[in-house]
Amino acid sequence: MSDTIGQTTQVCPDCGTEIHGDSRFTVWCPACDWNVDPSGPREQPGGLERRRRRAADAYGEKLFAEVTHGRSLRPRRDAAGIAAYAVALCVHALTLALLVGGVLLLVYGWGIVMPVAGVLMLGFAWLLRPRFGRLPDDEPVLHRAEAPRLFALVDEVAAVAGTRGVDAIVVTAEVNASVTTYGVRGRRLLSIGLGLWEITTPGQRVALLGHELGHYANGDSRHGLIIAKALGSLTTWCRLLAPISSPTGWQVALTAMYLLPRWLFAGTLVLLDGLTLRAAQRGEYLADSLAAKAGSSDAAATLMDRLTVAESAETALRREANSGRIRGAGEASRTEPWQGLWKRLAAHMDSIPESEYERRRRVGALRGHSVDSTHPPTHLRRAALLAATPVAASVVTDTAAEEAIATELAPARERLARELFSGWQG
Repeated sequence: MSDTIGQTTQVCPDCGTEIHGDSRFTVWCPACDWNVDPSGPREQPGGLERRRRRAADAYGEKLFAEVTHGRSLRPRRDAAGIAAYAVALCVHALTLALLVGGVLLLVYGWGIVMPVAGVLMLGFAWLLRPRFGRLPDDEPVLHRAEAPRLFALVDEVAAVAGTRGVDAIVVTAEVNASVTTYGVRGRRLLSIGLGLWEITTPGQRVALLGHELGHYANGDSRHGLIIAKALGSLTTWCRLLAPISSPTGWQVALTAMYLLPRWLFAGTLVLLDGLTLRAAQRGEYLADSLAAKAGSSDAAATLMDRLTVAESAETALRREANSGRIRGAGEASRTEPWQGLWKRLAAHMDSIPESEYERRRRVGALRGHSVDSTHPPTHLRRAALLAATPVAASVVTDTAAEEAIATELAPARERLARELFSGWQG
């Protein structure tokens, strides 16, 4: 990480310390934290997310202490987990009751009112039905035959994590990675964002795969079929019963009728979310430990650093797309502006000085869980990795494997770069 680009020197207005910074990033004082967070705390959300963050703040330090003091974080079926499954099953039972009741009223109901009520119940059941993911049709999707070396790496990392590999890999332009399932049979889908993949080292990529596949190995209840679909159904209920803005006439009475059921479903959503929030954060630490096991403690910790400055990568991609569109419209343009995008992004990220990483870590400590309630703060995850006994990588890729994977990703890399330049509005 170079600190020679855009060097600037000034005196801290608060403590008088001479500051050596990079003019491309926020200039701040490491001695007194002047200007460490110039934008200040982000606007506090309302409703469910605010409650999530309060719960995360209350539990965060306790969980971090458990991690750093060596207590086992293996998933266990505790009272909260059992209660969460019970609540989720009740939610699904309501959907099933609407389906069965709607059919009975439609078939055996007399007059007009009962069949109409049956149709309405069937409509609600349809809206609340469990939805199974599908493979995206607007992004590159890879299968084993198209990317055998990439899938072999995923399989190798999955074996270290104690689980199986994935059935498909979708490649996106995001600065992120994730896992999910698709189809009724629950096939596994790994999402690799080139915005993150291209700015990481081979070891960090192995750690990234270890973390994502670790969510399968840990049996994260929030990613499981029963609870995940129940959360989705409750969210749908809350949207259906949302109050009408500026109601008039009969809408006022309708909104009043919705008041009690809206509170009931919103309260159930808060309850189910709270019962599973601790397990979700625990699962992130468990996934981090598997990331270290697969790619090494050092690779997992430096991956956290990359995640800390992910916003810089997103900004760089937007800047590239906007400037490339301008260059492409000029008469002097002789090359396609998207060419070399991912290399330029990686070079930009490699030029970020250590002072910017440290500033982002301090901002994370100041804001705590205000950035994301479902994940522990990134600086705490990094600290937990550094506090644990260092482990070496279980999976190491050689140059031949890395080149083969790069070749398999080349079509997706070109397609997404083209789409980014043509479709991202500045």
